[in-house]
This record gives sequence, C-alpha cells and structure tokens, in this order.
Amino acid sequence: MVMPSTHSMPGLSVQRENARDVMRRLPEETPVALVFNGTTAAVMMVTPADLRDFAFGFALSEGFIERLDQVISFEIVSHKAGAEARFWIAEEQAQTIQARRRNMLGPMGCGLCGIDSLEQAIRPLPVLTAAGPALSRQEVARATDALRDHQPLHDQTHAVHAAGFLMPGKGIVLAREDVGRHNALDKLIGAMALCGLDASQGAIVLTSRVSVEMVQKTVFANCPVLIAVSAPTAHALRLASEANLTLVAFARGGGFDIYAHPDRIATGATDAA
Repeated sequence: MVMPSTHSMPGLSVQRENARDVMRRLPEETPVALVFNGTTAAVMMVTPADLRDFAFGFALSEGFIERLDQVISFEIVSHKAGAEARFWIAEEQAQTIQARRRNMLGPMGCGLCGIDSLEQAIRPLPVLTAAGPALSRQEVARATDALRDHQPLHDQTHAVHAAGFLMPGKGIVLAREDVGRHNALDKLIGAMALCGLDASQGAIVLTSRVSVEMVQKTVFANCPVLIAVSAPTAHALRLASEANLTLVAFARGGGFDIYAHPDRIATGATDAA
C-alpha cells in the first residue's frame, strides 16, 4: 500500500479585510515502527515518502547497524495504522538493539525522547579524520538557496524540512524532505548509503537549526561539513569542535557564520575584526 505524502484539507482563511474558504495541501505524517530481529526499537512519526531511506538512515545514524552488509534482509510492511520497517541483522550486531532501544512514540520535533539511559543522549563521537571537501565561499553562501530547488513537498505545503548533500563543483546532488528535521536527515543519510555516495566528500545542508542530535547523525555518517540555515546550540557546537566537524550556521542571504573548523572552506578572509 502506497501512502500519500500530502492531503488537501479544507480551512477558513481569515485575512485583514475578509474571510474565505480554502483548500490547503498539507503534509502527511504516519507512525513507522523500526523493528530489528523482531524487536521494536522505536516508533517515529514520519512523512510517508522514502521510507526505505529513512529506515536505513535511522539504523546507521542511531548505531543499530554500522554497515549495510550487516543487514540480512529488509522489508516495509504497511498496516492500516502505519508501517513497519523490518530488519534482520547479523547476530554480532543484534546486541546493539537493547543498548539503543527506544520503546516510544517519537514526536517529530524531538530526537532524544524516550531514551532509557540519560548517558545515551550524548554518545561519544568519533573524531572525523578525512580532510573533507574544499568548498568555496560562494558554494557555502548559496547552499541553502540551492537546496530550495530540491524541495517539492515544501513547495506544496510550506511545512516540511529538508536535508541535502552538497558536493564541490556539483551543487546539491541528493535531497530528502520530511515534517521532522531529524527524519529528513536520516532519509538523506540512508539514501546516500544505499546509492554509494561518499559522505566524506561533501557537506550536509539543513533547513533547520543545529541541535546535538543533528551533529551526532552527521558525524556518524562520516560527513565533515554541516551547513544550516539557522543557529547551533552551544552544546552542539562543543560536540562539533571535539569531533573535527566544520559547522556553518545562518547560511542565508548570501552570507554565513563558521563556528568550528573553518579550514575546509575557502573564505578569502585574512583578518577577523
């Protein structure tokens, strides 16, 4: 069963001088259970598009699997109330299920709700060792504008986030959308892994703020540059600095701020006032 990503819904538009009936295209969201070897690890509210990408991205970014070859089989099973993403994974990786298990319904705005142990909220991050891409000032300044050209759901609904992958000299080569910013990033990470894109050779671009979990997911994806349209949290910045992640924020209107590891971006700046 194919689940639609949007629905047209009626409403009453009240403006300064009048009111009128309207039909608005709204994004859909549905519960998706992530099931590993018969155990439900999480239930997330997701826009029902690119669910395979979401499932694999979630599994990779949350540490349920480390490599695609650890997946023995995978299927999406649709139900009246939602869908299940069913993984069977290699036995040596199965013990991770209980360590990272989230038996909860995850709100679209929260990437950490329901974790059994508070220590799991701030997982130790590896230090990125790849030199990474050499991005020009112009590429970074245009990154979020370029991402707008890859947001058909946003054009219909004005209510979803996007995550894109930017490569030097090529622009945005892949993008995914979702009502949840974490889900959009998971979809992108999954799509990149499934099509064999090397995350170390580009930058992840976000239409959202940068919170701790967005840094975590980017680092675990082995992507050395994160560019966002909005601000980072202080804790997210500390983690990015420790993980050797180049963190760019407020990338809009032709400008941007660099908060960590600026060496991967050719800014042309010789002095900071």
